[in-house]
Order: sequence, then structure tokens, then C-alpha cells
Amino acid sequence: MASKTSGRAAARAGYRCTECGWATVKWVGRCGECQSWGTVQEVGAPTAVRTSAVSPSRPAVPIAQVDATAAQARSTGVGEFDRVLGGGLVPGAVVLMAGEPGIGKSTLALDVAARAAREGESVLYVSGEESAAQVKLRAERIGAVADTLFLAAETDLATILGQLEQADPTLVVLDSVQTIASAEVEGSPGNVSQVREVAAALIQAAKSRGTAAILIGHVTKDGSIAGPRLLEHLVDVVVQFEGERHSRLRLVRAVKNRYGPTDEVGCFDLGDAGIVGLPDPSGLFLTSRDRPVPGTCVTVTLEGRRPLVAELQALVSEAAAGSPRRTTSGLDGSRLAMVLAVLAQRGGVPLARHDCYAATVGGVRLSEPAADLALALALTSALGDLALPVGTIAVGEVGLAGDLRPVTGLPRRLAEAARIGFREAVVPTGSLTEGPAPAGMRVHEVATLAEAVALVVSASHASAADGRTGTGGTATGQGLDITKG
Repeated sequence: MASKTSGRAAARAGYRCTECGWATVKWVGRCGECQSWGTVQEVGAPTAVRTSAVSPSRPAVPIAQVDATAAQARSTGVGEFDRVLGGGLVPGAVVLMAGEPGIGKSTLALDVAARAAREGESVLYVSGEESAAQVKLRAERIGAVADTLFLAAETDLATILGQLEQADPTLVVLDSVQTIASAEVEGSPGNVSQVREVAAALIQAAKSRGTAAILIGHVTKDGSIAGPRLLEHLVDVVVQFEGERHSRLRLVRAVKNRYGPTDEVGCFDLGDAGIVGLPDPSGLFLTSRDRPVPGTCVTVTLEGRRPLVAELQALVSEAAAGSPRRTTSGLDGSRLAMVLAVLAQRGGVPLARHDCYAATVGGVRLSEPAADLALALALTSALGDLALPVGTIAVGEVGLAGDLRPVTGLPRRLAEAARIGFREAVVPTGSLTEGPAPAGMRVHEVATLAEAVALVVSASHASAADGRTGTGGTATGQGLDITKG
């Protein structure tokens, strides 16, 4: 009887010790018979297969002898998109374009496809979300109709690969990668397995044919690209769309780029006639007004190698009850909290019991620390109800000790501000080591945040006395009088 029981246990045993043969129905770390560790393995589990070496069809060559002309970037015809890509599309490169719904991804991709087709290239546009007729209507609206631009409304991966073989295009656009599915993989379109298989197959086809590919991807609620993180690793370039839904301005930023810099940004205007590049977008981030207003300060941010003049606005009011509110738009909330703390402790500006609101103009998002000084001066101006002098900018990083730290690329920032028409600049001490200030611009170097606040407040008092700025109002700081004189 015992032998029959042990035989049945061995028959249904799923794991066996490789040392003594002891069997068990579940995995354990230590063999119950010989007490060996790590020797219990699943019965019938596939063993590791070692790949044997084969003779390569093409031997490796010295890097100096490699012909790189086939990998030269070709312009897309859209200057701002070329700036982000690093000069244009490289044959065989795969670009992943991601962004929120309705932000302009499909419009820009269709425009790029039509421009390439007008140059005589064969272009394939695959739509998994719209029919060919719907894509044609959008193409007519934005003027993107070309004879060699082919449309296909497909959601099956095998059919799309067949379309690639038949059309043999130099550029393919897939809108979008989350709508395509492979019959060889289980699951609905858009899940991790399907996105991985679709992306891998399309990338392999693009690399083998030397066809540039633009894949449009969806994003999740938090703004990250939907699907596995492997998708971003497989592609060559990852481009992210940014912008407010209620604004026409769109920023295209390269998050990953194997062929160029990853700190460039392209500016576009999305309208009824399509999406148009903006080579000089600085004026979009400034408010046009007849006279300065309290609570505003202008700074210059660097997006890649491009300086952008942007305006920061602040509003300060007495807190009604409970904890004061801190609200931002286009700025980092934690950065605002830090600047408020430094202003209160090091700058003598009492804001602990005030509701503070800070925002940028034009929908631009400022994330670099160079905007700290402008934010601090805008808050000070709002608290004292004093307008900063006309034509003044502020650039600098605020430290926790109340000191001001120089920022990179200051000559380019000052040159851009001078081109727009600004004549006064407040910068940290030692910032002019990279180069002199532009002609006609007066630069004030200050070492601490308290000095910057005192300088701007005194200048505001002087200009208000001359009748140029100011609206009235008082506020008294801790050790610093911010009262209009």
C-alpha cells in the first residue's frame, strides 16, 4: 500500500532534486532528502540553450572605413521639426511621437509625409484610428495632398508589413502604434505584449529596408508614453508634444535622440490651417500692455541652445483661513514653495500668511532654476503692489542660503533680451565671466536675494516717483520696507 502511495506522489510530482532525485509537488529551496540548497528544479522545464558560434557573412571593418553617407539626415521641410530631430530624418531611423489627444501629432506627421512626397519620395501613411477618407479630408484642410503619398487604413500587423513590401516607401507613418495588433500574439491592441511585438516588427522592417518611420503613440493620464518602457528603448528618437489645450502654442521636445541633441525644442502654432513652425516665438510669452503691472517679471530661459524670453506673473492675497494656498501654472510647485521660504527667511519678504499664485504667459513651462530670481521678484512686486521698472529682466538661481548663483549661457540670454528691447538686467554676481553685456544694456550684479529685492524695490520707488510706473499700495517686510515711497 505504501509503495502505491509513493508511486502516485512521484507521478504527480512537479519538482525533482538534481542531486538525489527526491521529488515534491511544490518548489522548495532546500532538498528534503539530501539537504542541498538550490537543487530542486521543475520536471520538464526547458533547459538553457547555449548558442553556438557561426561564421559571419560580413566581417567587421575598421570604423574609419565605414561609409556614413547613407546615414545622413535629410530635411523634413519643417524647420522646427528638423531642429528637434538634429537636422532631419535619418534613413532607417524610427521616431516615436507622443502627446495628449488633439495636441497635433497626426497633423504634424501628415504635413511631414506630404512634404516628403512632394520631393518625389514614396510615402506610406497607415492609419489605425481613421479611415482613408477621413485622413484625406484632414490632408485637404491643411494642404497635405501629394501624388506619391499613399494611405492605408489597417490595424493588422501582417497586412501592414505586406503594404510595406508592396509600396517600398522611403518614409512610413503609423498612426498609432497602440491600435495595431498581431494575430500571432494574444491580447487586445494596445496591451504590453501587442505593443512590444508591433514595435519590434516595424523597427526590424524599417532597419532592413532603410526606411524612415514615424510612430505615433498615446500617453497615459500622467503624461507618460503608454505601453512598455521597452518601446522607448527600441526606437531611435522619442519626441514629446507639450502645450495647453486652450492655447495654440505647441512645444515639441526631444526626450531621446541617437542622432542629435536631446535639449532642443521646437515651437509650433496649431490652427485651422494646420501646424506651422515658429522660428521666433519669444513674443508669444510676453503680455502686450501700455504700462507695467505689479506682480510681473520677465526672464530668459534656455531651451536647448535657443533663448526664450518669458513673463512670469504672481498674485498675492491675504489668506482667508487655514493654510495659505500655493497654486502654479507652467511652474514647478515645489520650486515655488522653496522660493517662498527663501524670500521669507533670507529676503525679509513676509509671505507665510498669504495665498500665492504664480503662472507663465503663453502656456510655456519653465523648469530650469534660472527663473527663480524672476519668480521671487514677481512675488515681491505683487506683495508691495509695485510695478518693476520698464524693460527689466531677471535671471538667476536662488540658493537656500539666500545667495544667487550664476546660470549657463547668460550672454545668449542677454543678447536675446536686448534684441526684444529690454535694457535693464538683474543677474548674480560673477555672471559676466562668459562674455560682456550687449551694447545698450545695463547689467546689475547682486550677490544675494535680499540685495536683488532691495535693488528692484528702490528702482520701482524711483520710477513711480517719476510717474512712469506704480499703482499704489503698501506692505512691510521683516527688516525690509517694501512701501511705495
